[in-house]
Amino acid sequence: MFERLLDPLVSAQLLAAAMLAILFLQSGLDKVFDFKGNLAWLNEHFGKSPLRGQVFPMLVVVTITECAAGGLAAAGAVQVAVSESASLALGAAQLAGLNIVMLFFGQRVAKDYAGAAALVPYFLLCVGAIVLFGGPWG
Repeated sequence: MFERLLDPLVSAQLLAAAMLAILFLQSGLDKVFDFKGNLAWLNEHFGKSPLRGQVFPMLVVVTITECAAGGLAAAGAVQVAVSESASLALGAAQLAGLNIVMLFFGQRVAKDYAGAAALVPYFLLCVGAIVLFGGPWG
């Protein structure tokens, strides 16, 4: 089994799944444990945007998708390590990509262009992971 983990494709899949798990679990759990603080910050952030009345439901959706993507990525990392499948990691990367698109939309509507630009590397990670997990080798 350990020899398989040294295979370049398997190690790339494992590392990408681990990165997604860390990124989205940390972000999602931060929102869970400090929901009130995140809500207050986001209410201010979106205060002058057309989304100002939608902050609470948006935060709930983003929190759920982040936690789900992170948990699925963690399970996907285990799946990649112990089997020849990356199906869970693929689902995680797709959900994570959707989450980043939602965040990007919000940042652009709020005219936080620097915040939107900061999301691009995470989006590229998600798209790369989708290709890595979903190709004929995945």
